[in-house]
Amino acid sequence: MAIPNRKELKDWADNYIALWNAGEKDAWLKNWRKVAPGEVRMLDPVGTPEKLGGDQCWSDSWDLFQARVKFKIADGCLFFNGNEVAWTLENHITADDNTSIGLSIETYRFEEDGSVTIRTYYKVPARTDDELGEMFKEYLPLD
Repeated sequence: MAIPNRKELKDWADNYIALWNAGEKDAWLKNWRKVAPGEVRMLDPVGTPEKLGGDQCWSDSWDLFQARVKFKIADGCLFFNGNEVAWTLENHITADDNTSIGLSIETYRFEEDGSVTIRTYYKVPARTDDELGEMFKEYLPLD
């Protein structure tokens, strides 16, 4: 497989946001597989244990977060450099009847073998007993 070209990566990025926000899981996963049919590795966020495979990296994240989180790429913060994409993402999080925005920096490196490595950077919410804290207790359990 060839590395996705700029148009393919731009389409993927646009669809990543649109399909997530629309709640279209099957189409969102298909969008991923168009550009990354191979191995998936994710450090989300960097410094936490690596997640492997589409189920752990994509499906599980969808199931846990999609109902409460909507995405917007921050204005002027989408970058394409060769086989890599980076963006600053506004994560509009609704928890305990309040909506807040958490920023994340995310990078995606697509390889010729169809694999992708995802690296994200954000402030991890405290693992408290409120709705957001409970999500992160599940997503990033302590040893």
